[in-house]
Amino acid sequence: QVQLVESGGGLVQAGGSLRLSCAASGRTFSSDVMGWFRQAPGKEREFVAIIRRSSGNTYYTDSVKGRFTISRDNAKNTTYLQMNRLKPEDTAVYYCGSGIYYSTRVRDYAYWGQGTQVTVSS
Repeated sequence: QVQLVESGGGLVQAGGSLRLSCAASGRTFSSDVMGWFRQAPGKEREFVAIIRRSSGNTYYTDSVKGRFTISRDNAKNTTYLQMNRLKPEDTAVYYCGSGIYYSTRVRDYAYWGQGTQVTVSS
């Protein structure tokens, strides 16, 4: 089992920044991939960014490229999502997921956190 706890969400004006954190505990060695996803009201959960903890390889959805940065601190078992130049359309609940496949699909992630709300006002 892997437990994930997100933090760092909040209310910010358009153009502002937030940094989300995802702290992992439990059998973290069993999951090499960490992903950030988001879900807006009435919409399906969608992929945002992914990082492979062993290599540091990253990948982003097009809408956040150049604005968001995913990183990890393996010693702290924590994954971060630095979000800059935020837009109202970034408003959603952000979730981190843990899995073994380098995948953008929700179904490939076995463990999820409870989510953290990000609201961007115009």
